[in-house]
Amino acid sequence: MWISTLYCGPATRTGKRRGREGSGLYPELAVLGIREGSSPALASEVGRLTALLPSYEVARAELVQRGMPFKIKVVHRIASQLGAEILTTRTRDLQRYRAGDLPAGRVLAGKRVGVAIDGGRTRIRTVIRKQKGRGKGKKQRRKFNVEWREPKVLIIFEMDRKGRMAAKPRPWIDGTFAGPDEALELLAMHLHRLGAAAAQVVVFLADGAPWIWDRLDWVVQRVGLPASRTVRVLDFCHAAHHISLALQAVGLEDAERQRLYRRCRKWLRTGHTSKLIAELTVLAWDLPEESPAWVAIAYLEKHQGAGHLGYDQFRRRGLSLGSGAIESAIRRVVNLRLKGSGLLWLEENAEAVLVMRAAVLTERWQETLSHVRTTMASDRRLEWHWQSPDMPAELKAGLPIAPPGSQPQAKKGSESDAA
Repeated sequence: MWISTLYCGPATRTGKRRGREGSGLYPELAVLGIREGSSPALASEVGRLTALLPSYEVARAELVQRGMPFKIKVVHRIASQLGAEILTTRTRDLQRYRAGDLPAGRVLAGKRVGVAIDGGRTRIRTVIRKQKGRGKGKKQRRKFNVEWREPKVLIIFEMDRKGRMAAKPRPWIDGTFAGPDEALELLAMHLHRLGAAAAQVVVFLADGAPWIWDRLDWVVQRVGLPASRTVRVLDFCHAAHHISLALQAVGLEDAERQRLYRRCRKWLRTGHTSKLIAELTVLAWDLPEESPAWVAIAYLEKHQGAGHLGYDQFRRRGLSLGSGAIESAIRRVVNLRLKGSGLLWLEENAEAVLVMRAAVLTERWQETLSHVRTTMASDRRLEWHWQSPDMPAELKAGLPIAPPGSQPQAKKGSESDAA
């Protein structure tokens, strides 16, 4: 279909390049939602297939089967444009949240809410030298560095009476390749817009990574969550794993180690953490201070003092004990699409595919695109990078905020920095 329409150029330009207003606007096409030569339906189809299928080439082949014979560059352009619009919309929501203009919702009011946070792994490439020329006339090849980066993923879900993810309500998944401050601010924004402050109970589930636990106080304060309706749980499997590490460092026979592990694991589940730590301390008493056994004991003592190991009470209250929801989310959103042999991503492309795939897998695709079209209708500029939130100086320096009261420490060794 060919349409003749007026063109409104940008108000200003910077030198010979386009200004912040972009490339101008076709008013009639803008009313229909057509941007960059793509209709809303076409952009939705291309973006959805790009997020679901394992590569851009497979998505292009599927589009050919559906009667849309696009080249690979066209598929990449449309998907990247849509992903950048979703990220821009999220950034504007964050800016409204910082300014206090984002209204609190009522979706989670009176609900039992589970929140889990964790990180994955993706290879990111950074171009350090651009290519000059093409083909045989190429004068300089492109050069780039490759490093493993951790996309920080979060999931918010409703729990049933047994602490499991409720079957019917769809979860909310989001993530970012930015730092921990940005990831936790993103979590705070989602909890605010969903109305978590009015929830019956909010359970934070995570492994032992300090970048999560050290910032939860800020999230709780920022969202306005009542302390009486907030619970923090260390993933049970990570706690049990540190029991295994301590027993392994002691150097027991396999049969004896397995017997003690089963007994200690039972104590952990039934709430006898003091007895558990005392048993491990006696076994490791003659070991040097740098032994992994003392590191594991310090890890358990730290989380016991913070109240993260009360699994007997959590079970009686019908709360989740593990972070299986976020482990599954990382596998489905990150590992099956962003992580693979030979996959090297630019950061902006990786984060765009992450948010698109999260929207598709949670069945919130149309809801997300509707919000994007409403937001982009008033301002077409793509600006999705945001600065770090206003957090306490201790968090900026990587130091934890000390909770009320003192925490018992292990006799020897130091705390573990990771699960």
